[in-house]
Amino acid sequence: MFQCPEPTPRAKTSSIQTKFIPEIIALGFKQFLCILYPSNYLGEGGFGRVYKGFIDDKLRPGLESQPVAVKVLDLEGTQGHREWLAEVIYLGQLKHSHLVTLIGYCCEDEHRLLVYEYMERGNLEDKLFRSYSAALPWLTRIKIAIGVAKGLAFLHEEEKPVIFRDFKASNILLDSDFTAKLSDFGLATDGPEGEDTHVSTCIMGTEGYAAPEYIMTGHLTTMSDVYSFGVVLLELLTGRRSVDKNRPSREQNMVEWARPFLKDSHKLDRIMDPRLEGQYSREGARKLALLAHQCLSVHPKSRPTMTNVVKTLEPILDLQDIPIGPFVYIVPTEGKNESGELKNGLGGENEGDMKREGRRDEQKEEGEEEEKKKKRSHQHQRGHRHRHRIRTLRTRAVYSDTALYKTLGTALYFPKPEPLDEGA
Repeated sequence: MFQCPEPTPRAKTSSIQTKFIPEIIALGFKQFLCILYPSNYLGEGGFGRVYKGFIDDKLRPGLESQPVAVKVLDLEGTQGHREWLAEVIYLGQLKHSHLVTLIGYCCEDEHRLLVYEYMERGNLEDKLFRSYSAALPWLTRIKIAIGVAKGLAFLHEEEKPVIFRDFKASNILLDSDFTAKLSDFGLATDGPEGEDTHVSTCIMGTEGYAAPEYIMTGHLTTMSDVYSFGVVLLELLTGRRSVDKNRPSREQNMVEWARPFLKDSHKLDRIMDPRLEGQYSREGARKLALLAHQCLSVHPKSRPTMTNVVKTLEPILDLQDIPIGPFVYIVPTEGKNESGELKNGLGGENEGDMKREGRRDEQKEEGEEEEKKKKRSHQHQRGHRHRHRIRTLRTRAVYSDTALYKTLGTALYFPKPEPLDEGA
């Protein structure tokens, strides 16, 4: 992270104006002593250590009982009182379903603490890149992208716009349902007002996420956040970090490595996250790649607004062309039997061996004993040569990995195996 001191946004004083933040609770440090134990430790970031705790109406009458996350400012860390104060002020004033909820704070002597709603799934960075985490499914990734896009759109469309400035995977928290929320407003700042097109600030942010024009000139706009969103979108597509020094030199910068593939749907699979194992919508991936390409444009004016980003993302969630895996689907086109059931829709399985395709000849041209021998011989051969295959009518089978499963998969008729004649 690179940063330098600058005035505190929306407040030029070190004291907190309670009229700005009527819904959050001012707490004394002693109230946290029962929480700050190693057994409650969750992790650590630039702000300091994070602990898990629990609050109820004993803290304040009428307060909902709930688990919380408590961030303790490390005075020797990369963030200080200015970032702590920005967090209190912004989250004290801004309420949205995709912004993490600030419940309380402590400002006593040298102690600076923040109390948030507890987010069970942790942050997106851990879910995407930690080897111990299972791969996030495709639709979960889209849901996360839509959630944080709505959060940024809300900030940008405020009467007094807010630029998040440090949008990255580690600042996206996930609840038990993988609803994504923005956290860590320490570097947030007010956007341009009136006829101003940008604000000039010291360069602050995280390598790999900051927009190129901001790094070069210090000019900050809402489009700077859009660029950072494009980086996270690309991380969701590729499963790679924005900057990874452990990769070959040409692949260390994810944006530069992936950019040539984003507009070519025939080459897109080369950069898709291999942990998805192909289980994603091809059309959705194509649209997501094109959107990422727009967000990552070197020209800020060519980037879409976050409102338009949301409009592009939401339809992707409804696409049905997601492979399920190798299946054999039967299209029942034959007549029905007397009970109205389809005849021989799918054959039954007898101890893992499938019966021979088609129906047995109804007329016996040879003697009964010879016919029984043929049946046993054929069944034995088919059981070894076609073990675990599905028997079908001599109509047509549709092999598909996609949406046909959703329409036919649960409606197919599975008749019981036909019993063999006695003595077979």
